[in-house]
Amino acid sequence: MRNNLRILVVDDERDYCDVLEMILGAKEYQVTTCLSALDALTILEKSTFDVIISDLVMPEMDGVEFLEIIKKKYEDTYVIIMTAFGSIENAVDAMKKGAYTYFIKGDKPEELLIEIEKINQLKTIMSENKYMKEKCCFNEYMLNSKNPGYNHLLKIAEKAANSDVNILILGESGAGKEVIARHIHANSPRSDHMFMDINCHAFSNHLLESELFGHERGAFTGAINKRIGRFEAANGGTLFLDEIGDVSLETQAKLLRSLETKQIYRIGKNEPVSVDFRLISATNKNIEEEIKKGNFREDLFYRIGTIVLEVPPLRRRKEDISLLVDYFLQNCQSEMKKDIKKVEKQVLDFLENYDYPGNIRELKNIIERLVVLSEDGIIKKSSLPSLRAKSGNFELNLDQNRSLKDVRKEIEIKHIENTLKSCGNNYGKTAEKLGISRRQLFNKMTEYGLK
Repeated sequence: MRNNLRILVVDDERDYCDVLEMILGAKEYQVTTCLSALDALTILEKSTFDVIISDLVMPEMDGVEFLEIIKKKYEDTYVIIMTAFGSIENAVDAMKKGAYTYFIKGDKPEELLIEIEKINQLKTIMSENKYMKEKCCFNEYMLNSKNPGYNHLLKIAEKAANSDVNILILGESGAGKEVIARHIHANSPRSDHMFMDINCHAFSNHLLESELFGHERGAFTGAINKRIGRFEAANGGTLFLDEIGDVSLETQAKLLRSLETKQIYRIGKNEPVSVDFRLISATNKNIEEEIKKGNFREDLFYRIGTIVLEVPPLRRRKEDISLLVDYFLQNCQSEMKKDIKKVEKQVLDFLENYDYPGNIRELKNIIERLVVLSEDGIIKKSSLPSLRAKSGNFELNLDQNRSLKDVRKEIEIKHIENTLKSCGNNYGKTAEKLGISRRQLFNKMTEYGLK
């Protein structure tokens, strides 16, 4: 576990501060020291800390008074009180007022380090729990849709969940493919077991094989210990291979063999290991085109895609945008500790009519930026010009006198022009990227006078 805790040491004895800084620094904690509680409060106005180690007896403001202020203003910060042997009773009283624990000066430093490591582990667990809670909440919002097409997709996903067939999820980046994968797992007989996910695009070919299949000790340079891969870790549960379209042909062959035999070979081991898992894969690529280009094995496609689900982009789920805007606004206010009282109408109009080439991920980023830029609890129209569409880095003219139709037209023109350019004026590829037919593309180009 990384020792990335930020620790503030408060003691009126300079030598003791220096000793603690040396001991804690040797464990790679980030340490700041000061000589009084008043100095500490000044530091806390500018910086945040995970742990404060404070002496109990100090001039001007003692440790107990300092503790009471900390628990009111910085309730997420852990406080360890330092005391001499004769003042243990006072240290116990400090714990009743919110101190995490106390440390007796003169005791072995290892005892203090043990308590700090307990805090480190506790914060890690709490952070993981918060992440999982937010993930579950986000999934619930994503699955609460007013769009008929998306709800039909969910029904098919829930039916498929009851079987053990392999499922391939298609859709643009940021459209919510992982949400569907987790929904399938949650509704499957394997829901009590592990949901193991891996983004295939995030690893080189060699590292991906090690991640998937595991390795034996000494199998290659740097393989110090034996490690089980994601296949084994997902045993009894679900394995989600995100961005499977980016896997090399060599690794695809190994994947195919493992799916056919339900056995894997760790790198450096000749004996097979039996595995039992349900496979869900996802990609934002056009797999049929990748097969034609020779980048993806056709036999693997049929193996992973017994059922194929296509997640619609956010621009085809306009009726869900207001729900997601409300969710992200509430979430950002909580995380950034900001109270948003009002969102100007022009901002809401933009959010509900923008095409979101980056899908839900882009919507989330836009909301985060708007909350950051808000003033006096108001998200203003003046924040919008700094937002640039990912389809071509163009800045929208959001003059309040312009109609929604004009704004929508400008967005579509820019997006079509930029997509055509990125596709080398290939109409088939452009239509595919835009999620429309060639005929619809030609109609749009005629309507907007594009050459």
